[in-house]
Amino acid sequence: FPPDCSWDAAYERELQTFQDIGDAGEIWFGEEGMVRIIRWLEKQKVPLDSSVLDIGTGNGVLLIELAKSGYMNLTGIDYSPSAIQLSEKVREKEGMSNIKLKVEDFLTPSAELSGFEICIDKGTFDAISLNPDNAAGKRKQYVRSLCSVLKPEGFFLITSCNWTKEELLNEFREGFEILEELPTPKFCFGGRIGNSVTALVFQRK
Repeated sequence: FPPDCSWDAAYERELQTFQDIGDAGEIWFGEEGMVRIIRWLEKQKVPLDSSVLDIGTGNGVLLIELAKSGYMNLTGIDYSPSAIQLSEKVREKEGMSNIKLKVEDFLTPSAELSGFEICIDKGTFDAISLNPDNAAGKRKQYVRSLCSVLKPEGFFLITSCNWTKEELLNEFREGFEILEELPTPKFCFGGRIGNSVTALVFQRK
């Protein structure tokens, strides 16, 4: 975004657009990012009544797709009230009344945010990492928050476009072990092949 724009401002624009034309706006990391997450849950035979937390839910579209795939115990949080308003409108349009949505700052989660079996992050850890104000401290706090909301043995699925696999393994080394890396599109630049997106599944120890 331009420097004067915040996430809130971005979601306010998307909220206005949704009210005007019924378009939910940006899908972070695209459709295939959502498909990748849902496929993994299905492959693991994660029970449909497992409690799932979408950290930084934005417009809530991932939760809608999870609900369409049969998942019943879904919660989305975002620190932006405009994002939650937008996701509420998307939820109403889709008729998905079983999705819970809350304004929450994940770095200081409320007490009732706990006991989740699955936590999903698409770009929220990235956004926290870009915070010019004590990013390293905020990343540590994120890991602490994750430990407090995710049950032991619970799964954490993270999609990042800022961090490599090695860097994420380092960030989440306390309390988490890697289960697998999910395939993401490869790109070729100057003869070197790399990934613009990293998607990992961790399990809480």
